[in-house]
Order: sequence, then structure tokens, then C-alpha cells
Amino acid sequence: MVKHQQSDTARIHRIFEAQQQHYLTVGNSSVAERKRKLKKLLKTVMNYRSRLQEALYKDFHKPAFEVDAVEILPTVGAIKHAIKHLGRWVAPHRAPTPLMFAGSTSWVRYESKGVCLIISPWNFPFNITLIPLVSAIAAGNTAIIKPSEFTPHTAALMEEMLAEVFDEKEVAVVQGEVDTAQELLSLPFNHIFFTGSPAVGKIVMEAAAKNLASVTLELGGKSPTVIDETADLKKAVRRIALAKWANSGQICTTCDYLLVHESREQELLDLLKATFEEFAGGDAATSGSYTHVVNEKHFHRVCQLLDDAKAKGAKVVAGGETDEKENFIAPTVLTNVDPKSRVMQEEIFGPLLPVLTFKTLQEAVDIINAGERPLTMNIFSKRRKNIDFVLAHTRAGGTTINNATMHFYNHDLPFGGVNNSGIGKAHGWYGFVEFSNARAIYRQDLPSVLDLMTPPYTRWKERIIELAIKYL
Repeated sequence: MVKHQQSDTARIHRIFEAQQQHYLTVGNSSVAERKRKLKKLLKTVMNYRSRLQEALYKDFHKPAFEVDAVEILPTVGAIKHAIKHLGRWVAPHRAPTPLMFAGSTSWVRYESKGVCLIISPWNFPFNITLIPLVSAIAAGNTAIIKPSEFTPHTAALMEEMLAEVFDEKEVAVVQGEVDTAQELLSLPFNHIFFTGSPAVGKIVMEAAAKNLASVTLELGGKSPTVIDETADLKKAVRRIALAKWANSGQICTTCDYLLVHESREQELLDLLKATFEEFAGGDAATSGSYTHVVNEKHFHRVCQLLDDAKAKGAKVVAGGETDEKENFIAPTVLTNVDPKSRVMQEEIFGPLLPVLTFKTLQEAVDIINAGERPLTMNIFSKRRKNIDFVLAHTRAGGTTINNATMHFYNHDLPFGGVNNSGIGKAHGWYGFVEFSNARAIYRQDLPSVLDLMTPPYTRWKERIIELAIKYL
């Protein structure tokens, strides 16, 4: 693994200027050339698989299986998906020709935006770096990547890996802390793709506005899970528990809190406790299948959320164990949670799971709508009418029905939030469009009736306009 090299202002500007000079060359590359790059990236990812497992274990105890399942598999899938569909994405998209414009041809040309900045988070440092990069490459852009400093082993490995695939005038990794991010954000990028918290997203958007750069903001927030009285609880609990167990709950799309019909609460709690015990194989602290909290700072942040909730009357019905030396927090289920407690006001981003009850679906959607629009929502129900009611009376970036967070993994679905939980969409075709400028092209092939509509505006010309307004 290459030794981390502190990126100074001069290096940042040198790379940015090199990419500015090169972006048209990259943007005019053929489909075949872009596919070759993606295939080389795919091969390199597979070659680095074992080293990625090692790096992510060093960064926060992430099990090798989980690295494969939630880091490498989605990334490999995104690359293969882009390779398969790139020809269709890049091809001109014909637009209809209205009668008034007879004699013309119209189409949309998807062209590269130019020099892009990708700022990626620590919770899935590989997946959420590479998938936007795949979209940027597919669209013909150059890119500078700023990975999180909280996962240094993975960041260093990505820098080494991507340097094998790309010249830095096309793709480069710039490591550093807040000052590095600030320096990057001061530059006039053509597009910025940021994944992180809403608070930092506002800072990124403000910086982008100074250069009128377009942005994709993949944020987070309080993502609810609704479980009605008809739900298959055994299936629901295993799927919810897995979503909370994975990555120790450090996932923007995970179940941030549960809303369960009051008639099913006790059964749900019993199943959650039993399922987490089963996943742990006796003790989550010594489990080889459980990720730890990423660092001491976030360990204390999550512990403070737990302490605040308990101080305001919350009861721990499962889990609650912590180990500061190992940044370990067991999957913890909470009931009797005060809505004003921090655990219900802030994105948890950890293995705490508050459980609230409702009597009617209207009560459930009122609780959801009292907060910001979530990145994701899960609904467990056997009754179509109930599912439709929740969908119609709420707004969210994405929704999974009778499973948890799985819409993220379908490359044919858009992924992203709405308002406080994000701006823009990622993955597959939607990611390609996000990194592209949809350029409208109009070509006049034959004489046009519009050529007659020149001054002076006579009565017969006015009559033609009247007919067009009325019938076209």
C-alpha cells in the first residue's frame, strides 16, 4: 500500500488545471474507449479484493463477508451495468417533431459536464466512492476524488488502485482533512457529487453556488420503517435486523426508527431481541460478523444519543453494551422514546433502534411528516390499501416494500433523497444523466413554415398564429 502523501494546495491546483486542459479529450472519447476504462477498473477492483477486505477491517473491523456484500458486489454490479448499457446511454436520443416544426429533426445529446469533484464518506468508503466514479467515467468526465480521512487505510488503497487505472489528468485521489476539502470546494468544478450529512451538504452547495457548479447531494436524515398490523413479523424483523446490524447501523438508508402498530409491538420486540442474539452468536462484542463504530469520536456521539434517550425515559429492551477501547456498541433496541430526545431528532448513524407505536396509519404518517423528508422509507404490510396510503401521504427519496433498504442495490432504480435528504439521483442511467449535460439539438432539414412568420405581421400571418394556438 502506498504511504499517504499530504496533498498541498499546489498539488490540488496542478491536478485541477491538468484535468481542465484534458476534459474535452476525455469528453470526446468513444463508447469503446470508455468501456475499456471501465473493464480495466473492473479487473483492478477484483485484483484488490483481498486487500480491500484487509483495509476495511483495519479501518473499522468490517467483516470480509460484509466487504464483499456491501462494498465490492454493488461496485462490480455498477461497472458491469454501465458497460452493458453505455452504448444506449450515449447514443443520440431522438425527440418528437411537432407539426409546426415539420421539416426539422430534434434530438438530445448527452455530453460530459467536464471536471468533477467526488467527495465520499467513511461509512461505505469504497462503494460510495466508486459508484459515482463509474457514472462520471461513463459520461466522459474527469474527476478528482476526496475520500474520507476517517478511513485512512481504504483511502490510501483507493489512491494506489486508481493510479493503476488512470492518469491523474483524468482521475486522481486527493487525501486530506477539512482544509483539503475547503481548498477543493474553492475551485470552479463543473459538477460536485457529495455524500454526507445535510449540514455539510449545505456547505458544499453554498461553495458550488459561487461557481454556479451543478451538484448531486446524497444526504441522510431520519428514515422510518412502518410495520402495520398485517405484516409478516418474522420476515420483517430478520430484514430490519440485518439492515441495522450491517455496518453497525452506520448506513444512511438503514432503519433509523420503527413505527409499529400497537397490537404487534411486544411480538416485534421479542423477535428483535432473539434475532440480534442469533446474529451475534452469543456475544456481538466478539462476533466476527459485526462491524464496529468507525472511531472514538463517533463512538462517543452514539453513546451520547443513547444516554440522552435513557435520561428522558427510554427503556433498553435489547443490547445496550458498549466497549470504548474497541469502539463497540451492541445493536440496541429502545422503547418509550421521547420524541424530543436527540435520538429522535438527529440521524443516528449507529446501532440504536428506537421503536414507536401507532394506532392508525394517519398517526404514523403524521409522525413521519413532522420531520424532514427522509432519504428512504420501508413499509411492511400485506394490505395493498395500507401500502398505497403510506406512499400517497408521505414523501421520501426511495422506498422498499416488505424488505429494508433494498432499492439501493437495483442499478435500474434512481437513488437519492429529496430536499433535506438530498438533491439529484445516482446509479445506472440516472447517475449517467447526473454527470451529463442534456444538450438539445435542433436541425432544420427542409424549408419551414416559420420562415414565413417574419415582420411585417400581416393579417394572414396573425391568422396562422391563431390557428396554431388553437389546434397545435
